Amino acid sequence: MRTTRSRVAIGSAAVATALVLTSCSAGTDTTATGGGFDPDEDIELEISWWGDDNRATLFGEVIDLFEDEYPNITVVETPVGSPDDLFNRLATDFAAGGDTAPDVFALGGAKPQEYGGLGALLDLATVSEQLETSNYPDFSLTNALVDDKLYGLPTGGNATAAFINADIFEQAGVDVPADGWTWDDLIEASNAIGSAGLVNADGKPIYGIDLRVQDILGTYAGQVSEVGIYDWDGQLGVDVDDIAGWFEIEKQLLEGGALPDPTVVTANWALPPDQQPFTLGQAAVTFGYSNLMGVYAGGGEDVQIMLPPSDTDVSGVALLPSAFWSINAASKHPEAAALLASWFLNEPAAAELILDTRGVPFNPDTLAVVAPLLSGPSQVAADYVDVVLTEGVVAPPQPAGGSILNELAQRMESEVLFGRATAQEAAQRFIDELGAALQ
Repeated sequence: MRTTRSRVAIGSAAVATALVLTSCSAGTDTTATGGGFDPDEDIELEISWWGDDNRATLFGEVIDLFEDEYPNITVVETPVGSPDDLFNRLATDFAAGGDTAPDVFALGGAKPQEYGGLGALLDLATVSEQLETSNYPDFSLTNALVDDKLYGLPTGGNATAAFINADIFEQAGVDVPADGWTWDDLIEASNAIGSAGLVNADGKPIYGIDLRVQDILGTYAGQVSEVGIYDWDGQLGVDVDDIAGWFEIEKQLLEGGALPDPTVVTANWALPPDQQPFTLGQAAVTFGYSNLMGVYAGGGEDVQIMLPPSDTDVSGVALLPSAFWSINAASKHPEAAALLASWFLNEPAAAELILDTRGVPFNPDTLAVVAPLLSGPSQVAADYVDVVLTEGVVAPPQPAGGSILNELAQRMESEVLFGRATAQEAAQRFIDELGAALQ
């Protein structure tokens, strides 16, 4: 396995080449206006996404450009803070028929499969004149395909990664991890650092590792099983021993001093990235998605990104869409909605603003616009995506019942860390509950 420390200059070009080779070569025309779109009709569209105020401001600028291009379309923006805020609203809207749902919205995880299977999302083949889809590599569309119908397009790709604060390793006198490190290497280094009694510039304790189970469990599962959490039939791809192995790692990190008190671990679950211990210089290691490099770089002078540890010859890391743009099947203006989605995904002027904030673009034409504009942490993250394209795995899509995964993983982690269940007992409950949800 490799880190990206010596590959800073070449990543984006390599990513662009790889994506071009794995996708179709059809061009994208974001101004196509066929089908039922009337450029003289006054149209109002609603679009919704999750994110912070910075994303809302950025997307507002993108929408201003869209409205300049299509003066007959007014876009109402309804951003929300978290994915669950949006998903809860959509669940209510779709239960009532979908008429009150936004025309265009972001989806993640199992939601494209779930809502596509329910008929709530527009089949993008019906708006192909307004929204080009053939430029996207097949693996990037898996989560949005149901019965060979495409119900969303990915905003871009991210991959799970290990983030290393080399300054803290040096302060603790512990060697910085090298390529090919194992989970035992992580445990040994993190325990040594967490037990060293170090404090950051603000006098806050430094932990060996800042851990959120939902950010790494799928990667670990991809290392120890043939497919990961799920198989290609939408059923479990892991067994009790696989999951127990992860909880045993967490126990060793807790008992050895790498992790803080379990009350701190569980309180940190909901923290946004800019408030997490790693970002505040309070942890030597964390796991997260590659597009967080810009935020996590604030944790120290020398923050590095690398493949997570593995005890097998498989990285377990998959290049995953960070989100999808989908269209409401009940939209009164599906062609106009498709133009808006295309603007976010395929329009060069929009790409120059969005850059890689929603992941490295999968559309090679859009990536060609974005790649030369990346620098610093964004460039490093793009380089890491290049590594994953070479050494990563293709993961089966998360089935609809998998929407409980994060909550379930956190709940079972809590049982283990607080001593209410053994690793084996928590793993059995995990398998039982997730397996039942997939039926």
